[in-house]
Amino acid sequence: MSLTTHQYIDRHSRQVRTERLFADRLVNFLYSEVREKTPSVFKAITSARGSSLLGLLNFEAMLGVRLRATTEAVRSWGVDLSECLDDPDTLDTPGKLFTRKIRYWDTRPMNPDPAAVVAPADSRVLLGSFGAHSLLFIKEKFFTFHELLGDFKTRWLEAFKDGDYALCRLTPDKYHYVHTPVSGRVVDFYPIAGHYHSCNPGAVVNLVDPYSKNMRMVTIIDTDVIGGSGVGLVAVVEVVALMVGEIRQRYSDEYYNDPQPMMPGLMLKKGQPKSLFKPGSSTVVLLFQPGRLDFDQDLIDNQTSSNAVSRFSTGFGRPLVETEVRVREQIGRATARS
Repeated sequence: MSLTTHQYIDRHSRQVRTERLFADRLVNFLYSEVREKTPSVFKAITSARGSSLLGLLNFEAMLGVRLRATTEAVRSWGVDLSECLDDPDTLDTPGKLFTRKIRYWDTRPMNPDPAAVVAPADSRVLLGSFGAHSLLFIKEKFFTFHELLGDFKTRWLEAFKDGDYALCRLTPDKYHYVHTPVSGRVVDFYPIAGHYHSCNPGAVVNLVDPYSKNMRMVTIIDTDVIGGSGVGLVAVVEVVALMVGEIRQRYSDEYYNDPQPMMPGLMLKKGQPKSLFKPGSSTVVLLFQPGRLDFDQDLIDNQTSSNAVSRFSTGFGRPLVETEVRVREQIGRATARS
């Protein structure tokens, strides 16, 4: 098995899958040759303008021919057109395909139990903890805790100290709406400026804590309110990546109707559309306060599987295998409290 291979576990079939990494050779070239030999060029490419231009060129080239070809050709790339809300024939440009809506109320069933915390996206998930004594403790390399939330937000840094997190990585073929993982009231929302580094596993391993260096949107949700999930404060951090143009906040209480901007005071219902990445691969990081959430055991067990070859395992020197999950399916439950 090649060291460049990256595998994950499909949660539903329990089978090991090999990921078809988008633009892998290009990303490896950028994060080795270009980054080391021409850092000024690398800095320009990972800027907002450079990233958007690179994304436009790559996605148009990759999908332009496929979208003019048969429906089967698009499906072979990994897009299930049967779950789309709009007529598949109208998804005739890369932009339309990447921002597609789905009948999530039919195709992504959700556990209605208020205590259930759900996945925010169709994504590949890794679990971790900031607590040094936790079995899920991972030394800061994915991101630096203080930098991720912003050093100027001392209130939230204290609230999430020694807490747990779920890192949800979207790939370019995925449905790119982010849904609310919990029910609760927004108590803070703010952007943090940054770069547009790749979320490719190889790039993540080569570049220390990229998720806290990229541009990101932070939403803090209080779930200990009437109608909330009862899991304490939850931070939803939406992180851009190389070739991602923007993050649009588009919360809808029902279906995709009447999208609203994110703001303090807004009451969010679990499982509803919250935001949209345009376009490309990207990441959502969920932060939980210590002792407030129990992650599902199968996700924990999969992470240390010896059956899959993961670039994260190679880079971190310990087993770190992602599990593919679907948006709105349970990833954990609120901890029982006396």
